[in-house]
Amino acid sequence: MMQIRKSQERGYANHGWLKSFHSFSFANYYDPKFMGWGNLRVINEDRIDPGTGFGEHSHRDMEIISYVLSGELAHKDSMGNVKSIPPGDIQRMSAGTGVTHSEFNYAKDQTTHFLQIWIQPKFTGVKPGYEQKTIPAQDKDGKLRLLASIDGAEDSITMNADAKLYAGTFNGDQSAILKLDPSRKGYVHLIKGTLTVNGQRLSGGDAAMIANESGIEINQGEEAEVLVFDLVA
Repeated sequence: MMQIRKSQERGYANHGWLKSFHSFSFANYYDPKFMGWGNLRVINEDRIDPGTGFGEHSHRDMEIISYVLSGELAHKDSMGNVKSIPPGDIQRMSAGTGVTHSEFNYAKDQTTHFLQIWIQPKFTGVKPGYEQKTIPAQDKDGKLRLLASIDGAEDSITMNADAKLYAGTFNGDQSAILKLDPSRKGYVHLIKGTLTVNGQRLSGGDAAMIANESGIEINQGEEAEVLVFDLVA
């Protein structure tokens, strides 16, 4: 079974300094049909205006991943991390017992465009943690590169969640197949371009929710960049 959610069906919030599309219920956007998928709870596509950002705020018991598409995201947290996250990096913050952080766009003339992803943790009450890694563009070219996993396999970042997150870029005759345990769920978020997923065509911002399937087949990309999740059902 595969359900397609079109980009324009997502929730949308315009806060002036922040424009955000919500794939699942978040803040003032609520849809009981879209509360998450498996243990994936949030995918927000955020655009932060120059010289603005999220002030200090707190989280607990959530795995939070940032995937920057353009511009840079400045991160500061109560663990002592002060980092800049550019496109090509994958960043994970484990909120655990509690962490305070801020995210800011210090550029004067460039919007920061990024995906904010929340995955429910496997264990609660753990010590907060942080990890960031650069993933070369060629590692994602025509293939699904593992970005995050519970055990750090294949040089991925580790996270306290029973999930795997992959990214890939596809164009022309490039293709990939990701095997999936039918007892788990898959989720595909197309960042940009167009792509065929299990025989159905997606455009930028579209998503595919997959259940009771043994694999995810990706092909016929046109300037496509995609995230693929392997999740607890």
